[in-house]
Amino acid sequence: MKVKWLGHSCFLITAENGVTVLTDPFDSSVGYKVPEVAADIVSTSHGHFDHSYIQAVQGEYVHINKTGVCTHKGIEITGVDTFHDENQGAERGKNTMYKFVIDGLHICHCGDLGHVLTREQMNAIGSVDILLIPIGGFYTIDAERAAAVVNQLQPLVTMPMHFKTEDINFPIAGVDRFLEVMGNGKRLGKQEVEFEKSSMSSEAGVIVLDYK
Repeated sequence: MKVKWLGHSCFLITAENGVTVLTDPFDSSVGYKVPEVAADIVSTSHGHFDHSYIQAVQGEYVHINKTGVCTHKGIEITGVDTFHDENQGAERGKNTMYKFVIDGLHICHCGDLGHVLTREQMNAIGSVDILLIPIGGFYTIDAERAAAVVNQLQPLVTMPMHFKTEDINFPIAGVDRFLEVMGNGKRLGKQEVEFEKSSMSSEAGVIVLDYK
């Protein structure tokens, strides 16, 4: 399975058989290059402009934007209801976390998660091998609360997203504080990384991708 970061909370995940999943595509106002790519499955965690610009997606695809369990092209998808803030959605509404089972690996995309998880949400998500988690604060959980969620879900690999870079003007923090809180991390200096179930233990820890 390959995971490619296109910026913000948008990843292109490619299974060994070529089936692709695109998460949270964004529009041009965000600052990154708009992800005009083809995908078989497109998930959107909520309706905000920086997470739901499906108009950029090329070709035919299935749009996943609801909770529950479904399967498409051999990929099992679990959507779990969460909130965009710490006040039960009163400030920014709801958010959906998605877990995809691809090539035997469980990869979870947190969307714009705004709080630590409840026991019920943790149970609904289940086991996680790779966690894609926002860490920039202001609109989402910050570095400290993201670390708490990592501790709750216990993934083998954690990949931060939704943080400040030179191409985005949102009032959010960069990745450094999260790495400090976690106490470790590898900056790969590349946009894409490949995982195999048999070697996941050797990849354990925090991995930071480059969106360019």
